[in-house]
Amino acid sequence: MPGQIKNDDQPSTVIVIDDDPAVRASLGSLLRSVGFQVRLLESVGEFLESPPPDGPACLVLDVRLPGQSGLDFQRERATENSQLPIIFITGHGDIPMSVQAMKGGAVEFLTKPFRDQDLLDAVQVGLARNRAWLENEKTLAELRARFEALTPREREVMALVVTGRLNKQIAADLGVSEITVKVHRGQVMRKMRAASLPDLARMADRLQLTSEKGGSR
Repeated sequence: MPGQIKNDDQPSTVIVIDDDPAVRASLGSLLRSVGFQVRLLESVGEFLESPPPDGPACLVLDVRLPGQSGLDFQRERATENSQLPIIFITGHGDIPMSVQAMKGGAVEFLTKPFRDQDLLDAVQVGLARNRAWLENEKTLAELRARFEALTPREREVMALVVTGRLNKQIAADLGVSEITVKVHRGQVMRKMRAASLPDLARMADRLQLTSEKGGSR
């Protein structure tokens, strides 16, 4: 049996879409043997009708499927900015098809029959990629929530502070006293949970505040 793959806190789900029942059963058995949750589907349509997975996930997708093909599905998902990693499997692959899949962001393109370990290695890469994206989205959502908790004036002060302007310059910009700016600045640091000005600047960059405010004054 391949080496055991460790999951993180959230269970990892591998979604297999293949119209061959024997292939689905074989891959399902392999993936479950190393601790993954598995969904076995026979078409893209069935996938689109199913609920999104909880936690990290990736797709093991046959290139040739009834209805929408795997490559067509990949192109469609790209226009939707989907971050669900895809591992292609096929019994009828060629180099142009492989190049198209990899240019589209596929984790791997495996030709049947392939080694179990090659698939498991690709799944690990796909899940790690999706896990990192989910964590980034979670962090960004928390930052947005903190920013929304600021008052309109505190948001203005934050946007100016991270550009490197001094308190007295910000006071002149906003038509308030320097003491008022200091108070707002302290509130911004506290509410955003920023340990330092560089830390606050990184938060502003992730929230794309610097690009909105840069050069406006």
